[in-house]
Amino acid sequence: MRVSAVVVGLFLSLFAALPALAQSKIGFVNADRVVRESAPAARALKKLEKEFEKREQELQKTSKQLQVLEDTLEKSSASLNEADRRNKEREFNDLSREFQRRQREYREDRTQRQNDELAGVAERANRAIRQIAEAEHFDLILQEAVYFSPAIDITDKVLKLLAETK
Repeated sequence: MRVSAVVVGLFLSLFAALPALAQSKIGFVNADRVVRESAPAARALKKLEKEFEKREQELQKTSKQLQVLEDTLEKSSASLNEADRRNKEREFNDLSREFQRRQREYREDRTQRQNDELAGVAERANRAIRQIAEAEHFDLILQEAVYFSPAIDITDKVLKLLAETK
C-alpha cells in the first residue's frame, strides 16, 4: 500500500512538471562545428601553423638527409670496407634516432599547444553561448545530444557572434 502511494506521488509530480518543461526554451550548439568553423579556431590554427613552421621544415630537412644517407649506404655498401660501412650505418642509425626523438617532441609540443589554443576557443564559445542564452532567454542550451531538432540549433548564431568578436 505504501509503495503504491509513493509511485502515485511520483507520477503526479512528474505530470505536474510537464507543463513547466513545455514552456522551457531549449537550444543546441554543435561544439564540433564551432571548433571546425569558427573564426577564433581558424585564427588559432593559423597561429599554430606559423609557430611550428620552422620546426616542421627542420624535420623535413632531416628526413631528406636520412633518405640521402640511406640511398648512399645502399648504393655504396658493396664497395665500402667493413669499418667504413659500419661507420655509415652507425651515422644513419644515430641520425634516425635523433630524427624520431625530435619528431616525437614536435608532435607532443604541437598537440599540447593545439589543446591550449582550442581550450581558449571553447572558453570564448561558451561566453558567446551564455551571451545568446541571456539575450534570448534560453532555459537550457545543450552541446551534446543523440538527437536534436534543427529548430533548436543555435550553432550559426554562435559562429556569427564569434566572428564579430575578437
